Amino acid sequence: MSADDRTSIAAVLLSGGLDSMVAAALARERGHQVHALTIDYGQRHRREIEASRKIASALDLASHAEIALDLRQFGGSALTADIDVPKTGVGETIPVTYVPARNLVFLSLTTAFAESIGAGRIVIGVNALDYSGYPDCRPEFIAAFAETARLGTKAGIEGGGFAIDAPLQFLSKAEIAQEADRLGLDTGLSWSCYDPRPDDLPCGLCDSCRLRRAGFAAAGLVDGLVYPDDT
Repeated sequence: MSADDRTSIAAVLLSGGLDSMVAAALARERGHQVHALTIDYGQRHRREIEASRKIASALDLASHAEIALDLRQFGGSALTADIDVPKTGVGETIPVTYVPARNLVFLSLTTAFAESIGAGRIVIGVNALDYSGYPDCRPEFIAAFAETARLGTKAGIEGGGFAIDAPLQFLSKAEIAQEADRLGLDTGLSWSCYDPRPDDLPCGLCDSCRLRRAGFAAAGLVDGLVYPDDT
């Protein structure tokens, strides 16, 4: 397979959140054959696994693989252990919702997935502007991982390597909401909340909910996801 053929096949890390939904849709818009990988890591907000399936179906992706990796065995995060999810607002320090090395682990798995299907392009919806300060969302990390993938894979050694696309990295949450609108996406299919309520609605108060809601408000758009104060 030629290098051009490989880079026309994209492996997308699809969490089920708004950002990964938009990233997958952008890859499809650019004419790539899009294959999605969703990782069930034992997260508190398991609703996003269901969301990823709905998104993959709605976008008519070429394939959608799911893999289980129970990070509750490690803990160390409010998303994988019995630790309260903060709901007082986005702070200045890395919050307890940070999952140790999550994107490092997830990108490694996505690289293995990409290499196995002959994809030369990896797509991830990380954002380094309106985010919670996670270190594995920074452009320095993405650039360093691209070199690691080149050095540590057969595809890299034989000259193909991987293009790593992070199309939302320098967009504000409002701009991401605008992209979702431009692409005609049903944002109600996606899920962002870290701590869903017993009635299966998003809490509206965790960092992820606050950032998402602020983005749609700043964009002057209505989010398809229903919050408690919308009912």
